Amino acid sequence: MPFKVRRLERGDGRTDFRSGNVDLDRFFVSYAGQNQFRHHIGTTYVAVDRTGFIAGFATVTASEIAPASIPAGSSKRLPRYAVPVLRLARLAVDERAKGRGVGGLLVRSVLVLSQRMAREIGCVGVVVDAKSQAVPFYKKLGFLPMDSVAGCLGDRPEPQPMFLELAQIPEATNPR
Repeated sequence: MPFKVRRLERGDGRTDFRSGNVDLDRFFVSYAGQNQFRHHIGTTYVAVDRTGFIAGFATVTASEIAPASIPAGSSKRLPRYAVPVLRLARLAVDERAKGRGVGGLLVRSVLVLSQRMAREIGCVGVVVDAKSQAVPFYKKLGFLPMDSVAGCLGDRPEPQPMFLELAQIPEATNPR
């Protein structure tokens, strides 16, 4: 694959990134760097080619989930209190790189990161708030739907929270 995944760097040019989703593009251009370098509330990983073209990005943050929201199959193996997870907060692929495996590469990199987090500080899995069109993509990787927490995003569609337990990640990180 011509892309490698690495952490966002301060000098990375982000202004040309276009995923087709205005909110994701705005986040990447205006806030990803602030969140990572100034506020330390999330880290963005980018898929780049040898020329430095940013083909996609994934932003992650440490989080936790309550036992009531964990899918039934996983909840039996986990404690009955809030547990640490890695949250895949945002994922986008540049329109020029769609269909080239960039999204899958970024998700697999996040899953490997969650395994490292589990070894070093604790993590039981990965959570993502999937947009409706992305639910099949995450299901294919083994993510299970979670119960939604009540809330409202105004005129935007509600995302589907999904969870992939750490025990399922080794299988999910192997390309199919």
